[in-house]
Amino acid sequence: MIAVKQRSNIISSLFPSVVSGVVLGVIGAVVAGVIVSHLVDTTVNPDAPIVAGYTGWVLFFFIGIGAFNGVWNWGFARKEPTPDEELALAGKDQGVWRYFRYTTDHKVVGMQYLVAVLALFFIGSMGAFMIRLQQSRPGALFFNPSTYNTVVGLHGIIMIAATIIMVSGPFGNFILPIMIGARDMAFPRLNALSFWLLFAAIPVLLSTLFLGGFPTGWTGYAPLSVQEITPGMDAYAYALVIFAVSITVAAMNIVTTVLVLRTKGMTWGRLPIFVWGVVLSVILGLLAFPSFLIALIMVLADRVFQTSFFIAATGGSNWLYEHLFWFMGHPEVYVIALPAMAIAAEVSAVFSRKTIFGHRMLLGSVITICILSALVWGHHLYTSGSASALDGPYMLDTELISIPTGFFFLALLGTLWRGKIWVTVPMLFVGGMLVNFVIGGITGIYLADLPTDEILHGGMFVTAHFHFTLVGSMVFGFFAGFYYWFPKMTGRRTNPLLGRLHFWLFEIGFLGTFLALFYAGLQGEPRWSANIAPSFATANLIASLFAILIAASVFTAGYNIIISWRSGELASADEWGAKTLEWTVPTPVPLENFEHLPEIKATPYEYGVTLPKVESGVGVGLETALHVQPEPQETQPTQPESL
Repeated sequence: MIAVKQRSNIISSLFPSVVSGVVLGVIGAVVAGVIVSHLVDTTVNPDAPIVAGYTGWVLFFFIGIGAFNGVWNWGFARKEPTPDEELALAGKDQGVWRYFRYTTDHKVVGMQYLVAVLALFFIGSMGAFMIRLQQSRPGALFFNPSTYNTVVGLHGIIMIAATIIMVSGPFGNFILPIMIGARDMAFPRLNALSFWLLFAAIPVLLSTLFLGGFPTGWTGYAPLSVQEITPGMDAYAYALVIFAVSITVAAMNIVTTVLVLRTKGMTWGRLPIFVWGVVLSVILGLLAFPSFLIALIMVLADRVFQTSFFIAATGGSNWLYEHLFWFMGHPEVYVIALPAMAIAAEVSAVFSRKTIFGHRMLLGSVITICILSALVWGHHLYTSGSASALDGPYMLDTELISIPTGFFFLALLGTLWRGKIWVTVPMLFVGGMLVNFVIGGITGIYLADLPTDEILHGGMFVTAHFHFTLVGSMVFGFFAGFYYWFPKMTGRRTNPLLGRLHFWLFEIGFLGTFLALFYAGLQGEPRWSANIAPSFATANLIASLFAILIAASVFTAGYNIIISWRSGELASADEWGAKTLEWTVPTPVPLENFEHLPEIKATPYEYGVTLPKVESGVGVGLETALHVQPEPQETQPTQPESL
């Protein structure tokens, strides 16, 4: 009887879970692929079974993980779930296994996103190191051109996907609801759905390695993507369709949560800058990403159903994909940038012990960036041959973005000026972000103007600028937030010595790598070259040697994360003496965040100002982050829940 009961407990814990999801998903993929292969002539249409298999994988994965259970119960008029059932769905008393289930607790979803982002960063960074290995010497010693193009494309799209979700995924789910005084997201089931859609897309994208790769690079330009015969192109397009749906669902949930679940007194004027950054980012994503989704669906339709959206000889337009892609592709930069910039503002205020300088100016700058960024995509088509009459307005609008960006820098520098700077690891990453962002921003001006872009477009100068903007700036912003909120999310402190080593290896390696590539670009080195010319060998060798430091920083950060998560020092509830609401709740954070919802009576940046106590929903005073607080003292924190 005991053995039977134990077997029953094991089965009930595995079904539903990611285990049952993967098993059913693989079965569904095989069955769907076999059925379609018998219904179509695969010699004429080899893509149909591949796409059918991916559809079967996604559908049956979600059946296996239990994503449709609520819909099934609702459809058959079952009674509403009881409070105990809702708590079970949120992962109550399930320990570490709740992270492998379709769990609705926003904190669990945030941790799932965090692990996924770190894993994607690791995979993408290893791709980057392989690129530097290939270009360390002339001669194409390691990869043939086709394989090299696939490595570059996978590196690019994995890192782009990771940076899009790196802030709004982990911190937008875990931290944002607590910051606004909410107990959960507006749509908890959709919240879980957004993560597991991302999870389902990852093996689809990686499967391209076994299906011949794709030669188009991370942009997937049509008509090349339509005419490419290898099925790896199907994997690329299908994975990004799933990813686009995932971020759309997540964006709608975040916007709704901030609109309707802010606690009493949390007016728009008192909303933390981080919340503004995430909300503006996802609103911009909701505007931009549907165009890319449509483009990818059209690519799949051309490949599977022999439509003709992009081939000019049969009535299509070879510029259509470029416009649809870049209508997403350039606002996507600011989808990544806005929340990372907001993290920099939050961290700067906390560790300079000053209110944000020009708070309204900073807020106005990020709103202006959000608006202008939706109108600049055309500068990517200067050299495409489209000869747009709007090239002049595109140039003007692109340059105008430098004005609100300058106001953002002014606000951050004003915040730091004469502040009582506490040089923590998060603050180091903010400093690195500011340095790198200045370089990325200044070099971007040359690419915004048609005359200079005609010279520099398609060269390594663009690659270096792009990496200074996204990696040197926004990924540094992510790590500032990571080290800042890691104690709250895990209940453990990171090792500060390893954190500082991570920063300096990353910053020195990054500057050495991409400043050398700026030089190579100015000398005329083109992108997408598997075999570099001897005239560019020295610059690429220098870049590849400095890339070793970046790789060392990746492994340093990974080691720090693992040992800190497992056995780091216990964190206190208010680790940094900050004033936002997430630091007022215990560590680990309770399931429903707040015993009593707080009432907000001031902004969270009033350092050095005496404020009234914030009242809870039942009239009990809370010692919240809106008060003046001293430097945090060493206290004996509580034992965090096992992760």
